[in-house]
Amino acid sequence: MAKVILYTTPTCVYCKAAKEFFEENNVEYEEKDVSKDEADLQEMVKKSGGMAVPVIDIDGEIVVGFNKDQVADLLGVGK
Repeated sequence: MAKVILYTTPTCVYCKAAKEFFEENNVEYEEKDVSKDEADLQEMVKKSGGMAVPVIDIDGEIVVGFNKDQVADLLGVGK
């Protein structure tokens, strides 16, 4: 299974949608709340080039925002 890191904030509706998608498809992921950890925030900005969330890192492939089709294709799970 792919290594998945999800960079989030508590108020982000697309972050919540991404988490629900992962749970529905039994995708294990590590969540990093960038509003609580400066190091995680800097890591996210370095990977994505911006401050927008969610940022999804799937085995080094970076997806900014929750593009369900792109995430499903990268993970090989249902849409």
